[in-house]
Amino acid sequence: MKFLCIKSKKQEVSFLVSGSEIPKEGRYYIIEDSATGTTAQNKAFHALVSEYWRCGMHSYSAKSFDEFKKIIKKNLGEGFEAYMYADIRDGMPVLIEVKTTEEIPVSIKRDPRLKERIKGRLKSWSDYSQKQRRETIDRLISEMIQAGVNTQKFDEIITGMETKKQMILDIFNGEVVSE
Repeated sequence: MKFLCIKSKKQEVSFLVSGSEIPKEGRYYIIEDSATGTTAQNKAFHALVSEYWRCGMHSYSAKSFDEFKKIIKKNLGEGFEAYMYADIRDGMPVLIEVKTTEEIPVSIKRDPRLKERIKGRLKSWSDYSQKQRRETIDRLISEMIQAGVNTQKFDEIITGMETKKQMILDIFNGEVVSE
């Protein structure tokens, strides 16, 4: 069931309901803003990553599902949002966080012992915008197809995503009656 808010004043809100299903009086509903990352995108991403891991058609050397998901977010998603490195300041070891690798001193990057201590912090999936999620999911699907993933579950996920996309298009192509 999808809603389009067409009027909002203090305690009064009007919605246009898409489809034949209508809200039931006395029931609570969760409404999410379609401009941000959605629950559907979250479910699709995790279902795709799970199926990619399960079918084993990938070439990543991850030892666990959690490690595999991190590799996917690093390689196909937004990657690192910050970097941490160790340095000595005023005779004391400190951890320093920077946004880009260009901010890490050349002396740290050139020293083999210190270079291996540079760590990236992956951007959390919950912080991705709707566009970033869509692009990551698109890259993941593309890679899965190129890797030869052709399982029944993969087909079910893709079919479900196409059905949801069509529902959204139907809502936005419908006529909105204004007062």
